[in-house]
Amino acid sequence: MGQPVREYLLTLCVTAAVTYLLTGPVRKFAIAAGAMPEIRARDVHREPTPRLGGIAMFGGLCAGLLVASHLTNLKSVFENSNEPRALLSGAALIWILGVLDDKWGVDALVKLGGQMIAAGVMVLQGLTILWIPIPGVGTVSLTPMQGTLLTVALVVITINAVNFVDGLDGLASGMVCIAAAAFFMYAYRMWFGYGIEAAAPATLFSVVLMGMCLGFLPHNMHPARIFMGDSGSMLIGLVMAAGAVSVTGQVDPDLLNQKAGGLREATHAMVPVYIPLLLPLTVIAVPVADLILAIVRRTWKGQSPFAADRGHLHHRLLEIGHSHSRAVLIMYFWSALIAFGAVAYSVNNASMWIVLGIVLLSAVGLVLLLLPRFSPRAPRWAERMVPPRYRRVVRTVLVPSADRAAEDAAEAAEGEREPVPAGINGATAIGDRSRFVDHRRAGSHH
Repeated sequence: MGQPVREYLLTLCVTAAVTYLLTGPVRKFAIAAGAMPEIRARDVHREPTPRLGGIAMFGGLCAGLLVASHLTNLKSVFENSNEPRALLSGAALIWILGVLDDKWGVDALVKLGGQMIAAGVMVLQGLTILWIPIPGVGTVSLTPMQGTLLTVALVVITINAVNFVDGLDGLASGMVCIAAAAFFMYAYRMWFGYGIEAAAPATLFSVVLMGMCLGFLPHNMHPARIFMGDSGSMLIGLVMAAGAVSVTGQVDPDLLNQKAGGLREATHAMVPVYIPLLLPLTVIAVPVADLILAIVRRTWKGQSPFAADRGHLHHRLLEIGHSHSRAVLIMYFWSALIAFGAVAYSVNNASMWIVLGIVLLSAVGLVLLLLPRFSPRAPRWAERMVPPRYRRVVRTVLVPSADRAAEDAAEAAEGEREPVPAGINGATAIGDRSRFVDHRRAGSHH
């Protein structure tokens, strides 16, 4: 048991390290290539920030799979299954499409077609849903056409859900990392807990996905130095979907019945996927909810479902008064609660403590949502150890009238100089501010 854990940890570290180290050079390349489109009305950042972060994430993906293929226990995944190669093929296609979109822009319908082609390529290489467990009916085997359509639909929905939620610094990469961690716990338990070899690819995909997100996150936290762009958001969405398809549609519920020791135990173990494909939708429940609400909202207004707006969940959090960082942390909290809650419920769905814990944490989350302007203050003895925003407000002393004239003169002299607009980061992503006179015209895509 210890050896596989060490190999997974090594794969995670290599993927994260390669992604982290590549992101700096990729940022410089993106600036040189001019991959910084104009700021749109729905964007929350105000400074030019390069994209193409997906290039570094794809490098981390390749490095992680390469290392895993040479490890003692994990290389059996490549020998016994074609799914890692199927993932790499689909990921390469979706990554190329994302890079083209980040640099030159690609029509929404063309992107949708590319996503379907990438999903189709994975299906052709064996990464497809073979059967689904339906409560009250049992295991239903799918025809090749049904499996293909369901797989393509799941991949496209997951890719666009992650893409839609990529609106704040560090939001998409952090939420996907949380979902991947929960997915790893579930798939690892299926493989080593019940000895089901078919869950091995999904376990590997989850570890690599965590490494990609953790390696990119330090560069993408607020204030972000680089955005992942569509090349990154569509890539991590596809990897997440591949793991979901693998563990949901490849694991035979009948085999699970035998390993778990009976139908009742198997039913408990399969709770997150008891309704068709519930687990993958559970671990990305927040992005999927945002996607559905966006489509309904835009269609209701007579707009195209692909029309951009500022109605996403993270935009709403900012509008009601939450800071950028706090909005991201709230989204993290809800993602972790739903994802890990589903996994915990699958382990022991008869425990009332798990249900009570989820309900209690949900109440805490609602309180955080309703207190947007609440800012905790540190005690006076600890003020030196916390950031300035958590210190008590110091009352300003009125300046004596004798000194007011000198101060007014200094302010007048200061006002003669051209003001420098300050953005979120305090400095533009490409250096000298003088290159952009009008910051409303210069910008980037998030």
